[in-house]
Amino acid sequence: MSDLYTQLVNNPIGKLVASNVGLPQPVKLDRWSPYASVVDGQALFGAAPGGRLLTAIAKVLAMVEVSTSTSLRTDLREACAAADLDAAVFNPEAPGEQRFKALVYDASGIKSSEQLAELRAFFGPSIRRVQPSGRVLVVGTPPENAGSPKEAAAQRALEGFVRSLGKELRYGATAQLVYVAPGAEDDITSTLRFLLAPKSAYVSGQVLRVTPAPDTPENPGALDWDLPLAGKVALVTGASRGIGAAIATVLARDGAHVVGLDVPALGDDLRDLMDELDGSAFELDITDVDAGEQLVTHLTAAHGGVDVVVHNAGITRDKTLGRMSADQWDLVIGINLTAEERLNDALLEAGTLRKGGRIVCVSSMNGIAGAAGQTNYATSKAGVIGMVEAMAPVVAKQGHTINAVAPGFIETAMTAAMPIGPREAGRRMNSVSQGGLPVDVAEAIAFFAKPVSGGLNGNVLRVCGQSLLGA
Repeated sequence: MSDLYTQLVNNPIGKLVASNVGLPQPVKLDRWSPYASVVDGQALFGAAPGGRLLTAIAKVLAMVEVSTSTSLRTDLREACAAADLDAAVFNPEAPGEQRFKALVYDASGIKSSEQLAELRAFFGPSIRRVQPSGRVLVVGTPPENAGSPKEAAAQRALEGFVRSLGKELRYGATAQLVYVAPGAEDDITSTLRFLLAPKSAYVSGQVLRVTPAPDTPENPGALDWDLPLAGKVALVTGASRGIGAAIATVLARDGAHVVGLDVPALGDDLRDLMDELDGSAFELDITDVDAGEQLVTHLTAAHGGVDVVVHNAGITRDKTLGRMSADQWDLVIGINLTAEERLNDALLEAGTLRKGGRIVCVSSMNGIAGAAGQTNYATSKAGVIGMVEAMAPVVAKQGHTINAVAPGFIETAMTAAMPIGPREAGRRMNSVSQGGLPVDVAEAIAFFAKPVSGGLNGNVLRVCGQSLLGA
């Protein structure tokens, strides 16, 4: 459904009215397009003194071939030289209005509350230079890995800084925090590439944790980033329509052979989409008691296993709790949570998920913030997050990862049918003042699905434009 409000406030008269009365002024977000650069513009690279991630970050900036500037500080210049990154000199006092598509800052050297002043020193002169749909990235040390309570407090403080900064940015720009555990310095490539790129258009104010990858099959420098899933088999449940269809499309774009799964009643739509994507259709009711056994048998016989499993299938049956029947409760919990647990158990026990496997679950912002009339749905989606967090160390022992994506307000047929009041509130109550698109959810899932995303395990990434509720 088109966003008429956004169209109105972006014409000359509407823009003037919105500006004068203080209405939100959403802009068209930069999203992926073929042959587009990861960063379409210049990057400014900074760090607090003593940062341990300088060279690792510089290597990523060099890999994506972004024109980069830094200060003349010795440690920054040495890191750029070590990464073969030819960095220009940034002087905030120089005349002229130098603009940046990305600000990237290594905050791992901040070890006390007093040193948090380094954040203002870097971002104060540079934050107003961020271009529309720009990216602000802060990289730090997980508080639990800090060397002292003071350092842990200072690193935890980065979350408040980044979330607030995300709400100050305008014109589609976003801010993120990446905590990199000791030993994971070489595992940040996939994360930084995603967060810097247009693929993360509807992700802002979020925190991701990167830990040492137990086994990274491909060297990031050697990976074909246009087809990172080439040779992989990806299962997508609920694939026939909406977000599921977008997920299947993006995974196929990235080179995967997609096995689309949906209920027999949607078989025609499913087969049409899979034919278009050169994928395979598999009709199955995932609530069947033997659904896991059926899925293992099919994937083993037809594909020799599976590399990526995306749990997207889900339903709503909205009623306030006092009016909700037992069937409405049981159906939502059964499809949205219990079925995922059973399928995971079957795939892991049978070894059908090949080594280096990726499990990605679709949760929801309502599973984080709750929603009136959705106690069943919110319970199930919060349970998905709990499953991901609990299963992360379990699957890690087998060389796999499991993560979740929590969409906020996404423009789908379901949200288009909402009354105009709740629909407009959903669209505007986030930092970019607009709804996301199904492709935004799909891009986040494709990011977790990559072979080089092995350092990401147990994360919940909110694709919500930094919703003002629950985020």
